[in-house]
Amino acid sequence: MRLFAQLADDPWSGISPSVYETARLVALAPWLKGHAARVRYLLDAQHADGTWGGPGEYALVPTLSAVDALGRHPAARRGLEALRRLLSRPVKLPDTVAVELIVPALAERLGVCTPFDPRPLHALRHRPLPDKLWHTLEIFGSRPEVVAVGGVVAASPAATAVHLGVPRPGDSLRYLEAVQDAHGGPVPAGVPVPLFERSWIVVALKAAGLDVPDAVTDEIAAAFGPRGAAGGPGLPADTDDTATALHALALCDRPGPVGTLGRYREGRHFACFPDERTPSTSTNAHALQALRHDRALEEWLRDMQEPDGSWRDKWHASPYYATACVTNALGGNEKAVDWVLATQRDDGAWGRWEGTYEETAYAIRILAWSGRDVTTAMTRGAKFLHGWGDRPHPPLWHDKDLYTPARIVQAEGVAALHLACAVSR
Repeated sequence: MRLFAQLADDPWSGISPSVYETARLVALAPWLKGHAARVRYLLDAQHADGTWGGPGEYALVPTLSAVDALGRHPAARRGLEALRRLLSRPVKLPDTVAVELIVPALAERLGVCTPFDPRPLHALRHRPLPDKLWHTLEIFGSRPEVVAVGGVVAASPAATAVHLGVPRPGDSLRYLEAVQDAHGGPVPAGVPVPLFERSWIVVALKAAGLDVPDAVTDEIAAAFGPRGAAGGPGLPADTDDTATALHALALCDRPGPVGTLGRYREGRHFACFPDERTPSTSTNAHALQALRHDRALEEWLRDMQEPDGSWRDKWHASPYYATACVTNALGGNEKAVDWVLATQRDDGAWGRWEGTYEETAYAIRILAWSGRDVTTAMTRGAKFLHGWGDRPHPPLWHDKDLYTPARIVQAEGVAALHLACAVSR
């Protein structure tokens, strides 16, 4: 399939560029090739109101990063004014990666007052950094305990640049130059993440009854170690990647080492990492799919359902993603179906802020589990998917800021269209 061929031929371009990460390179590694293009990217990405990034609270982290990076440029002054407006009213931190550390760190650099507690950040400055935080090394500075894998620190260009320090020839510099070259200067926050991309694509396609190449299954199986599987080079193994990879293998009749999940168990549910701040519903849905049966985990997932029938999650801005994950794991949920039917837009789409290809695909997947006749809603959704064309997919996934894993989104759309077609026959 073309998606897998793209991943093998080009490991860099499946993940969209990040304003936050690109701005960190502008600020911390101006020596890296593509610096002028990164500055232009930041200037072009600024919104009319002076912010960068997503709607509402999702503007805070990328705007802090871009303002710091652009220094005395007029765009930075407009961004600083926007930050003051944003922080003048109650704002809730989005549950993006290490947001509780990134916001105080950037606020200190800018001399901006925020209501968010800086003490956890300060405490980490005086002790070894846990490996789950190496992905955000750029807010701490170089640390002796951090190790680059193949020149890459935790799949992060900014973390790798800080670890490298100066433009020394070698694997790290080659990695940084390749990543920035893929998008003409700007960079994603996490790349490459081959296991993440392969596992999610396989699950989307196989769960809809579509075939995947055997070679992809071999690559997923080879990624397992004693702690499970990691999304990309230098990242620690975690429950989400481990569980989704296990489910992908099971769907391909290649049982994996399910016992690797045991170390992440915390009572009725699983944590993504040790000392996790907030649990993830989608991760636990993936764990349930890997385990197949776990009554306590099923009950925990049902307890996490919102009154409207949806689920919310720490890895994605849209409730349609989490709801699709949990509905799949539970084998259907009619209250979730009711919510999806009630929130379909006039054009047949679904979406948190606007109708999107990605969220519409998740909604169709949820409806496919219903025991009722939902053909009309699925057909309207499929028509919207067909009409999307080559438009870019809005960033909805959580890393340090919002991003789009384009190949995974494409796979979800292919799977949804297949499901909708099957129902309408």
